[in-house]
Amino acid sequence: MTPLQKNILNAVKRRPMTLRELQNNLQVDNSRLRTSVSAMVATGELSMRNGTYVPGFATYVNANAPETIPCTLVKLAARFGFASRDDGEGDIFIPGRALHGAMPQDKINVKLFDHPRVEGSSEGEVVEVTVPNNRFAGTVCLSEDGRLAVEPDGCRDVKFLLAKQGSEGVHLGDKVGFLITHRGNRHSDHRAAVVEKFGSSDYASECAKAILYGRNVRLEFPPEVLEEAHAYDDATIDPTEAAKRLDLRGIPIFTIDSAETKDIDDAISLQKLDDGYELGVHIADVSHYVRPGSALDEEAFERATSIYYADKVIPMLPTQLSNGICSLNEGEDRLAFSCLMRLDENGEIRSYKFVKSVICSRVKGVYKEINALLEPEEGADLTDLQTKYAAVLDQLPTMDELYRKRLVLRKARGGMDIESNEAKLVMDENGRCVDIVKRDRGTSECMIEEFMLLANQCAANAGRTNKVPFVYRVHEAPDAEKMEKLSATLLACGLNAKFKNPIPTQLELAALLDETRDQPIQIPVHTGILRSMQKARYAPQPLGHYGLVLADYAHFTSPIRRYPDLAIHRILSEMLTGASASQLQKDFNEFAQQASEKSSKQEVAAVRIERDVEDLYKAEYMHSHLGEVYTGTVAGITPRGVFVELDNTVEGFVPAAQLCKGEPQVIDGVSMLDPLTGKSWMLGSSMKIQVAAADVALGRIDFEYMVE
Repeated sequence: MTPLQKNILNAVKRRPMTLRELQNNLQVDNSRLRTSVSAMVATGELSMRNGTYVPGFATYVNANAPETIPCTLVKLAARFGFASRDDGEGDIFIPGRALHGAMPQDKINVKLFDHPRVEGSSEGEVVEVTVPNNRFAGTVCLSEDGRLAVEPDGCRDVKFLLAKQGSEGVHLGDKVGFLITHRGNRHSDHRAAVVEKFGSSDYASECAKAILYGRNVRLEFPPEVLEEAHAYDDATIDPTEAAKRLDLRGIPIFTIDSAETKDIDDAISLQKLDDGYELGVHIADVSHYVRPGSALDEEAFERATSIYYADKVIPMLPTQLSNGICSLNEGEDRLAFSCLMRLDENGEIRSYKFVKSVICSRVKGVYKEINALLEPEEGADLTDLQTKYAAVLDQLPTMDELYRKRLVLRKARGGMDIESNEAKLVMDENGRCVDIVKRDRGTSECMIEEFMLLANQCAANAGRTNKVPFVYRVHEAPDAEKMEKLSATLLACGLNAKFKNPIPTQLELAALLDETRDQPIQIPVHTGILRSMQKARYAPQPLGHYGLVLADYAHFTSPIRRYPDLAIHRILSEMLTGASASQLQKDFNEFAQQASEKSSKQEVAAVRIERDVEDLYKAEYMHSHLGEVYTGTVAGITPRGVFVELDNTVEGFVPAAQLCKGEPQVIDGVSMLDPLTGKSWMLGSSMKIQVAAADVALGRIDFEYMVE
């Protein structure tokens, strides 16, 4: 910094000054002053505010803040980044010059600025990268001077030159995995080397492989895990173990899943009683095979969940268990953990018990087929289905009856039924997406969900009332700030929704959901309510489930694909042996805490992967429909433009410049107005569009507005 620049900085530290005030104060040549001020603005040492110069982000730090704040960089673009505070206190905006080359998932220390550009926001500078993340996936491109480079996924317009060694055979547009081999103080100084070549970015399957690589997903099981799994090759149950259990093989138990499901972890049985029902939910006893301290258990803990995308699965457990000895396959004896419930004639739980059992599923039921039997179409020939389900056919009307009663109870307590559009991707033999179908939920899907919910409720109640360590599925009430935003959204939608208290009851929100269902404003209302909710997570404390309106809730029913379920199976198993609460506290307190934290973190990562990969396949499908015209629904509004969703759940972007001749006015994120033409668009309104572009590598689809 030159002597003049130091004098300028000292002057504006005392008070904000205009250029003329600086000239009078410093008595310096106007041309020389302008040159110095311009240079200081460019380097961030000065900022302009309300026509005056003040210290810039590279100069001022917050003297009242801690020296540095431990963070993780979570987003990076060419001119800015966002760091998430490790203490959970929110995000910090990092201007481009203050990033100093930090990369996504770097552990960093950040110093806050005293004068953020936006009043009330948190801005800061990266002062240290404590744990660098050098492993990324990306797309091969050219640098501005024509050299081979790579753009990391999720970091648009950030490019690193590729080292010649290791980049042989790499072509423009290839998806690759790479390592940062040299870090500079700026992103443009970083250098990278390709370590994995996946193929063309025109193919979603190759881009998906790159995402998995970049997110450090464990695709292969370690040798020690596979060695333990091989002990269960073509395994059958141990007769000695079966003899110790409640034998339920004489009961017509069966499974209901999608046709393609191979890891079947839940089965059901139902008997009508004079004064109610006896419902059995029978879950694969994975905890019998995956023991604490084993390599299988340690790997399952690290993965915490299976990841499902397109027509593939990355399982939590090897196939010998997930598709073999632990899967409740039709006609095969299996060890199970059963929740046997007595319900009264209204469907309310009267009592329950958990037992270790041995079962044999009579039929592998399929949702679509069960729906056809429960709600037959006029003139449909059901002879083949009735033959297939003969062993359990008489249970179906009773199951439907109980489900309807449970549905009444759920509505009465305010259980929220938020509409969400799930897609089923149809793949060809080459793994390319050739169709996208909206996934409809019929009676059998909802029925099984309700029966699983009952077992989950009983499991959580057993943990809470016995005061033992547990892994609960918790969903806390929304906070007041989110409720204010929701109220603004509802008002913008023309709904004068007044809640009795700052935090509405579930009944109040459920009424809004039902009132707007199948209406044009369904999307903004349902989406607004969903966004106002806290995220469900796992916790060792029984905090209840706001959305389901249940004091007791846990995940018990899917131990093949979720570690929390396996964890509470292990705890419940010890309870059944008669272990005391104090002994269980000693054995499982730390375990329940660790399992909750790890499972919550891995669930978030898995959901992001599944969504991001689904976007790739949707872009691949729409790429073969460029130029086609559709009518969609406005699903999101931003100052940059609107998001339009088609009937097949595909979402694309229409830039504001195509819609508005003037500066667009966005009202509460619900509507956009063009002040020059008077035209407006609202969430839920229809819009005619043409497919303009589909970038598979980015999972991005662009639409062009078609004037009607």
